[in-house]
Amino acid sequence: MTIFSTQWLWRQRWFAAVVILPTAAAGAYEGLVASDIYVSESRFVIKAPAQKSAQVSTLANLIQTTGLSGGQEQANEVIDYIRSRSALAALNRGGAVAAMYGRAGVDALARYPGVLRRPGHERLFRYYSTMVDAAMDHETGLVVLKVKAFAPADAQHLNQQLLGLGEDLVNVLNARAEGKQVAEAERRVAAAEARVQRARAALGAYRNSEALIDPARQAQGALEVANRLVAEQASVQAQLDQMREVTPRNPALPALEERVAAIGRAIAAQNGRVTGTSGGIASKMAGYERLAQEQDFAAQNLNVANAALEQARVETLRQQYYLERVVDPALPDEPALPHRLKIVLTVLGASLCLYFVAWMFVVGILEHAPED
Repeated sequence: MTIFSTQWLWRQRWFAAVVILPTAAAGAYEGLVASDIYVSESRFVIKAPAQKSAQVSTLANLIQTTGLSGGQEQANEVIDYIRSRSALAALNRGGAVAAMYGRAGVDALARYPGVLRRPGHERLFRYYSTMVDAAMDHETGLVVLKVKAFAPADAQHLNQQLLGLGEDLVNVLNARAEGKQVAEAERRVAAAEARVQRARAALGAYRNSEALIDPARQAQGALEVANRLVAEQASVQAQLDQMREVTPRNPALPALEERVAAIGRAIAAQNGRVTGTSGGIASKMAGYERLAQEQDFAAQNLNVANAALEQARVETLRQQYYLERVVDPALPDEPALPHRLKIVLTVLGASLCLYFVAWMFVVGILEHAPED
């Protein structure tokens, strides 16, 4: 019996080496050495204050759904940031992340930096990528953030820190977008204000140089005075004509004739103020109207720029995004990893497959080998 057992064991040596030993080693490692890994999960969404929770299903909305919805682009940016070296650098100030994943008591194969490996930034980033994962759940539209750690409190704390960094990033993106739009609108307002000031200064200088306040009103006033003088001249002329017919030798005739002539000179002077000379009001109207139109147009442009600035501010407020936590990071009460039984069964299945493939290969060689 002993001889039979020894021979049987010898014949099964390859089975033991290929199947039993790896499976036993995997079972021993998973059962005695492998450290528990806790997973803290949180969920969040990026929203805008003006974003409605429910929209009418119109053709325009259906077409719009083919692109990125409101907040999804920002959510993708937050996901990329969480996975990036920048997020790791913000978390690892003072070596906090390296110390958390490399603390004593964790098995050497699972902790940072690993067996026979030197610590470094690239090595820590690769390790960080295996312990932190953020992905979009397209069914719910939420971002799922999972953080693995060897202690429940570490997983929860790191998850909370990543959510805080995500909120800071959204605020930075909001400020950047607001700065671009509002800064451009403010630049246009400043340019419009400068134009108004130049137009007012030019109009003031023209008024001073030409001794005019408002040519249109001044011309109208001169014409009104001339019209009154014309009426007065007609009245005096009628009186003069009547006196000549009734009393040709009246001593008051020279005085009336002089008065008619004086009124005529006054009428000519008033008309000369408006037209007829290079210094008349009419000759100055074109320059004044051009400067006045420039001032009016500059003022209208300033009003439009101010309205655009207010619209830009309202639009940036309407497009402000924020990170809303749907599920806060929970403190895990039991380890989620490793899947010990699954790993042992996987090793067993792979070892069996390798053993049977090798066995069939050897049998095939022996069948085709020469008898000698």
